[in-house]
Amino acid sequence: MVLGAATDDSDYEDSTWEEELAGPAGDMADKEDAEPVTGRPRSQRVNSLFSEDELIEDYYNAPPANGGSVWSDNSPSPRPPAPTFSSSSPGTLSDSMEGTATAQLSPTIKAGWLDKNPPQGSYIYQRRWVKLDADYLRYFDGEKDPYSKRFIPVSSISRITSIGDQKFEVITNNRNFVFRAESDVDRNEWIRTLQQIVEERKSKALERTSISLTINGATDLVDKSGFLELRGFKHKLFVVVAGDKVFLYKNAEDYRLGIGITYIEMNLGNVKEVDRRGFDLTTPYRIFSFSADSDQEKEEWVEAMQQSISEALSNSEVAERIWLVESNRFCADCGSPKPDWASINLCVVICKRCAGEHRGLGPGITKVRSLKMDRKVWTEELIELFHQIGNAVANQFWAANVPPSEAITPTSSSQERRHFLIAKYREGKYRRYHPLFGNQEELNRALCAAVTTSDLAETQALLFCGAAVNCATGDPQCPTPLALAEKSGQRLQMEFLLHNKTSEMPRLEVGGSEEKPYSVPLPSVTHNGFLYKTPSMAKPVSERKGQEEFSRRWCTLQDGILSYYENDRNAVPNGEIKVEEIVCLVNNSPHTHGIESTFEVYIETERLYLFGLESPDSAREWLKSIAKSFVHPRAEELLALDFERIGRLHYKGGLNLERAKEGWFALAGSVLHVCFEDSERQEPLQLRKLQELSIQGDNEVLVLVERRRTLYIQGERKLDFLGWVHAIQKAAGSSGDTLSEQQLTESDVPLLVDRCIDYITQCGLTSEGIYRKSGQNSKTTSLLEMLRRDARSVRLKEGEHQVDDVANTLKRFFRDLGDGLFTRQWGQDWLRATALEDEEAKISEYRRLLGTLPTVNRATLKALINHLFRVQRFSAENQMNTHNLAIVFGPTLFQTDGKDYKAGRVVEDLISHYVKIFNVNDQEMKKQQDEIMAIMKMREAASSGTQQAGDFICTVYLEEKKTEAEQHVKIPATMTAEELTFEILDRRKIVMKEKDYWSCFEVNEREEAERPLHYSEKVLPILHCLGTESYLVVKKQMSMENMLIYLASRVGDCKHGMMKFREERNLLGLGLSTGFHDRYFILNSTCLRLYKEVRSHKPEKEWPVRNLKVYLGIKKKLRPPTCWGFTVFYENEKHEKQQWYLCCDTQADLREWFATFLHVQNGGALWPSETSKVRASRSQQDSRLGNISLIPLRGNESEMRSSVAAFATDPLTLLRNV
Repeated sequence: MVLGAATDDSDYEDSTWEEELAGPAGDMADKEDAEPVTGRPRSQRVNSLFSEDELIEDYYNAPPANGGSVWSDNSPSPRPPAPTFSSSSPGTLSDSMEGTATAQLSPTIKAGWLDKNPPQGSYIYQRRWVKLDADYLRYFDGEKDPYSKRFIPVSSISRITSIGDQKFEVITNNRNFVFRAESDVDRNEWIRTLQQIVEERKSKALERTSISLTINGATDLVDKSGFLELRGFKHKLFVVVAGDKVFLYKNAEDYRLGIGITYIEMNLGNVKEVDRRGFDLTTPYRIFSFSADSDQEKEEWVEAMQQSISEALSNSEVAERIWLVESNRFCADCGSPKPDWASINLCVVICKRCAGEHRGLGPGITKVRSLKMDRKVWTEELIELFHQIGNAVANQFWAANVPPSEAITPTSSSQERRHFLIAKYREGKYRRYHPLFGNQEELNRALCAAVTTSDLAETQALLFCGAAVNCATGDPQCPTPLALAEKSGQRLQMEFLLHNKTSEMPRLEVGGSEEKPYSVPLPSVTHNGFLYKTPSMAKPVSERKGQEEFSRRWCTLQDGILSYYENDRNAVPNGEIKVEEIVCLVNNSPHTHGIESTFEVYIETERLYLFGLESPDSAREWLKSIAKSFVHPRAEELLALDFERIGRLHYKGGLNLERAKEGWFALAGSVLHVCFEDSERQEPLQLRKLQELSIQGDNEVLVLVERRRTLYIQGERKLDFLGWVHAIQKAAGSSGDTLSEQQLTESDVPLLVDRCIDYITQCGLTSEGIYRKSGQNSKTTSLLEMLRRDARSVRLKEGEHQVDDVANTLKRFFRDLGDGLFTRQWGQDWLRATALEDEEAKISEYRRLLGTLPTVNRATLKALINHLFRVQRFSAENQMNTHNLAIVFGPTLFQTDGKDYKAGRVVEDLISHYVKIFNVNDQEMKKQQDEIMAIMKMREAASSGTQQAGDFICTVYLEEKKTEAEQHVKIPATMTAEELTFEILDRRKIVMKEKDYWSCFEVNEREEAERPLHYSEKVLPILHCLGTESYLVVKKQMSMENMLIYLASRVGDCKHGMMKFREERNLLGLGLSTGFHDRYFILNSTCLRLYKEVRSHKPEKEWPVRNLKVYLGIKKKLRPPTCWGFTVFYENEKHEKQQWYLCCDTQADLREWFATFLHVQNGGALWPSETSKVRASRSQQDSRLGNISLIPLRGNESEMRSSVAAFATDPLTLLRNV
């Protein structure tokens, strides 16, 4: 036995079996009763990934009787410290996944029934079907089960020992597994076979120790990993997508050890998105329903699994043949195992990560192809060429002089790989120089001689040391080396020369070269075939092109040029398009033109080319090939999307809005995917959830605002930009009559529904007969049409729109809704639920049916029932109780003729049991009740004639954000921050004491910053601009007294000094985030100027003070150098927004700068005078500053200084007599 190793007795079982299994396991008292009888039929149960003993392990965690530590995994000894892995550790993940590079299953070496050791506290042996192949030892619940309960990598097994009673123990680096065979003979056979496989595996590992991966490098083999919820399981599982398999692990530790639950072969898999965070991985044997932590995470998982399926379905025949040569089994550059990419001109086999960097070198240096997917490229001659040259011969030339300090490994970063590959192939820094290097004439002569022989290594050395591939041979019959090779019958020499016909000779860069954006050479893509083509155009295609307007042309895409010929026999093209000039590629909808599938190519010179094919599959291949040829390698992940439009555009963001940057954009459905210039990952924008979509200037800038995040897309080229504008506008609008096709809020409620509910809540809760009375049909039709077309641009206003018209619009929307709110699939189930007599059973059935609805339907139903729940609370005024509302909305929501009473019964039940069915907690209910009370008070005021149109109800907190500090306040259009402050204090009966500077603050939780509102600021406009992460709070402004003293005692009207400055990435992640830097600032009465240093004469930036919003505080994740800082927002007349941060060295500096900002922005009036109208109207005398005015709070700065001239030496004298 290995000391410290825990005996692993854990299968893994569905949590649904917990109740059934935990009870009997705990009741067992006698070992003999528990021992199974040979041949006893096993109890029938649902097939699962897990087993009973795992349940006992996971959920029967009784504390130890001796008060010792609780063991994990029910091991007989406490868990040892986490092991330290090295490159030779047998249990590394890289070894455990080594078999994942190919979709072909390893053949089973041995299989049979074994009893697995019992868990602690139980004596029941688990009978398992055990399989052994070259990679894994796995055990299953049954012989025909497709998915194991546990797999153990053969590479992690250190030894196998016999422990008597037909038992044997499999010992790994950290855990032990005990099995029992039917007989000693069977046990000995298992031991012998296991030992043989383990020894073979160890001997292979020793041969490649130099390139083994450490555990940290295992991620090289992993496409995606992390925790996911799996339906039916109590705890999250650690899931890994690697190659053509998906692995499931109990936790992250098991993942590090390589000991998992099961893996899923993706060649039979299919991935389907289910809801906002959920997706299904479907196989013929089981559906795995996963749930991610966020929408973005879900998209990443789905993409990773789809790529895994593609890899599993790819043809590995070429790869297997290439790998027959030992050196080709590992990447020529970093040493990763089983590389499935290659450079066909350099004749090296490389891994996926190195292939990405090879593409960045450009097709003149290296032509990258896949061993599995680019099947047409791999001719017999090319495969044989890789057998003759391959990684061994190629690296004898290219890597002859690599210093150990510069070599890369599988764990190297992308930047390290890039620098190494540039040095290796572009500069030829490590190559073995040919003796003739530098003598061009002799190199050419030697090449002509070499190609007539079979010495490929000599040809390679000559060619990449300067010999010209098309040099003159002096033989009229064979003018080129290629002709000489053909004449000599050297097929492989011909193949090598053909692939290097356009190769560039390596050369060292003198003085280095700084990479410019989008100057990286594009990947080399080859494709050809017949296409239908129209003449190029200088304006958008506005009319349908008939089939007769297309001409059939032979087209080729090769070496960065798309050429079109009269036919496939012509040698001279009719025209060419350089891929580096392509700016946009558009995939038209089927049958847009006379040819079934068409696509458009836009180039920089404002020309448009229209191509077409009758075969959708062939058109899709052309689209992918062209996109791959012109899209920057950094934006390569966009190519995996089913895009409608892809290309590059200019955008603005960050601090410097004057400088436009270039990014890559792809439109897929209603999502715009963006790869920004300074970002390595694409960011999706949900267009239907945009808060604003507008065009500024003369159709020059497209503005997209999502969750108060802003992106400005500029039209550098009119032709493709107009296409983008129209496509984005269409994608951002409602596309159909179902709920999911509408414009949505962040909570997945259609914007149309949200607009109507919000308006009626504010203006119509007490309207008699609301929803029963019909509005004007013409107005309803017009309003519904406007909302359906673009609800984002519609603002419902009291006075302009009637309550009954809006209510009728909402009802008609639901009645005309495609598929209905309850969906056709589940609508009858909802109606049948009304027949249940037991109320609890009925509520339970409603909750079950609620879970079956699509995400948008579920969110919409909750929002609507919540609204109707509020409406019926005002039934005394509006005469619409629950029953009346049900009569109206039952037929509307179920789209019936009103004769079936069940529809109304469903709605009545949903309103009556709203709290239980929708899981509304006490806090939510209290908040709703408070809002209802506030609305009732507001309506009472309205009936007495004191209500003003446009009043708004909001939640304001006292001193801190918590439930007991909430106050729901009616906000008239004229209410100021000072009036709101006194309103809150009055409600809580708080008496202001001397020097209590109570103020109202706007708090931005996302930015971790707050801004005291000026006492004269109107509150209502601020409320309309607040996001979901902001709120208002009334509390004391502790620094006001010090700021008043500073302003009264300072000399001069401006403020200047050094502050630490940081530009934040703009609200969509754009711009630079470069840390904090010292800058010199001058703030005067009109503007704030930024200088690079004190001695600078010209400011780098200048902002009008009136357009600045200054917040106290900086979010911690930015790691500000001090805790005394501001967050500053700037918005110009074009509504372009910027954001940055300023840090002061001391708290005193912070107060002085902030006081100056407030002084300048508010004309010197920081605090109201004692004669304020608000205070005069209050019965209670305000005594916050006593009975004297300490300093004049109004007037110009010179008057303020004069009033304290006598106290200039000691400003605190002002306060001593108060």
